[in-house]
Amino acid sequence: MAKPNYSFEKRQRELAKKKKKEEKLKDKAGRKVGEAGSDDAPSEDTSDGTESAPPTEGQPAP
Repeated sequence: MAKPNYSFEKRQRELAKKKKKEEKLKDKAGRKVGEAGSDDAPSEDTSDGTESAPPTEGQPAP
């Protein structure tokens, strides 16, 4: 009977972890770039300092 090659299995787990970590970093960098682009867009703030939120259900609009 052949004996198990534990070092091969360990190496495969390490490679899988490394690949997953790189993918996470890539996704995180992509989100960071996407967020930076949204900062350039003008915000919907009013000049008088009031918020313009839609009324919640069951409450009349002001």
